[in-house]
Amino acid sequence: MPGPEFPDNAVALTIDDGPHGGWTPQVLKVLEKYHVPATFCMIGNQILGQEAVARSVVNAGHQVANHTWSHPAQLSTMPADKVQQELDRAQEKIHDTTGRTPTIFRAPGGTCSPAVFEAAAKAGMVPVNWDRDPKDWTKPGTSFITNKLLAAKAGDILLCHDGGGDRSQTCAALKTVIPALQSRGLQFVALGVQL
Repeated sequence: MPGPEFPDNAVALTIDDGPHGGWTPQVLKVLEKYHVPATFCMIGNQILGQEAVARSVVNAGHQVANHTWSHPAQLSTMPADKVQQELDRAQEKIHDTTGRTPTIFRAPGGTCSPAVFEAAAKAGMVPVNWDRDPKDWTKPGTSFITNKLLAAKAGDILLCHDGGGDRSQTCAALKTVIPALQSRGLQFVALGVQL
């Protein structure tokens, strides 16, 4: 991972599929309350019309990552030139909007292929998946999301979402999970560095 070494008690919170005009600001409020940095994996076409929200993520001190232009579920089976376009177009929109160039890439659904790895490398990004996925996008209930995330241990990457639908359960769960993990001595870190 680019940047300084993480402490031994680190956990990383990643927020996917935004920015969203309603949910991203709510997630940011929770993170601010607990002084938690996070990595927002942004979809390029979701930034359209939400440029101010995308900038608010960076202005609040969080990292941004590339989550493709259009979130194609079949990214790993697409031709190499189409994969490169997905990453490059998102990279350009994120940079043009926020002034930051992501060094982290997350594939939709975490699926990768040689073409995906090559495209990420060409764009100067490290692909990153996750360790704890509460599948919050399915709206399984606040307690389910909470319990899945509370299983985190040092070194884990946690996955949540601020886009793709109603994220009220996610926001509610984070209000419990973040202070609980902090009380166990875990320290939240953001992945990557911003160029």
